[in-house]
Amino acid sequence: MDRILSALKALGEPTRMRVMALCAQGDLTVSELVHILGQSQPRVSRHLKLLCEAGLLQRLREGSWVFHRLAPDGEENAFVSKLVEMIPQDDEIILRDRERLGEIKRERAQKATEYFGEIAQEWAEIRALHVGDGEVEKILLDVLSPQPDYDFLDIGTATGRIMEVFSPHIRQGWGIDLSSEMLSIARANLEKGGFNNCAVRQGDMYQVPFSGESFDLVTIYQVLHYADEPLRAIIEAARVLRPGGKLAIVDFAPHEEENLRSQYQHRRLGFSETELSLLCEESGLNISQVRQLPGDPLTVTIWIAEKKDNN
Repeated sequence: MDRILSALKALGEPTRMRVMALCAQGDLTVSELVHILGQSQPRVSRHLKLLCEAGLLQRLREGSWVFHRLAPDGEENAFVSKLVEMIPQDDEIILRDRERLGEIKRERAQKATEYFGEIAQEWAEIRALHVGDGEVEKILLDVLSPQPDYDFLDIGTATGRIMEVFSPHIRQGWGIDLSSEMLSIARANLEKGGFNNCAVRQGDMYQVPFSGESFDLVTIYQVLHYADEPLRAIIEAARVLRPGGKLAIVDFAPHEEENLRSQYQHRRLGFSETELSLLCEESGLNISQVRQLPGDPLTVTIWIAEKKDNN
């Protein structure tokens, strides 16, 4: 009862209602909200602080930036989306805010497009060496069998593509990446595609910014070959998996393409089926399936592991 009353009290102010309506459309920084609302930074920050304290918003730090987004619905705050639905979307002020938000999103998308254009050649050259991502994505959906009440995490999300694939089949999804530039691309892609149940935040594969047993499904898609310590990354993925949850690791089989190390900073030239299976087992996971997709010259391997249910 107290939590609901606190939320209603926080929402009972025009500017804070505008903030909630805006954050329902995606992650926003303080400076972006200042621009849209036409108010001072201290005043906007004060409103954000009250909304966060009431459990209506989340603060997500990304380097020197801090994004704000709606708190996800859950047992403790299932009322958040219901409160947002009560905000009149045809209100003149709300409509004006949306127009300014549209300008910000277009600017974001332009910056993301420019950055990705700079690295697109690198991605194209690597992808030409192995099977298409579409084939891998179909297999992942088949073997992981996502459900409407599942929580999903993509570690090293890059452009957010895997979240786009899983979004229609899950309750909510998170993607983490260390690169602010990549997160900008992922955020723009998710917004453009209307994948509102997915979001991104900055995070390290060795220190995933979520509590233990938070997710039903976790993916590490073409990321582990960058890792200095693959075992640490898998242990961390296992930590945030719920008992019975599944981890999918997609990476290359052993190969001799030295240019991937010299030009693209790959730390490992692939992993053998046995090596990665042992790493998963050492992390408290049971390997349930291994699939290999031959390419020329790179073979992609998919490992599916389940977290042991101690009950």
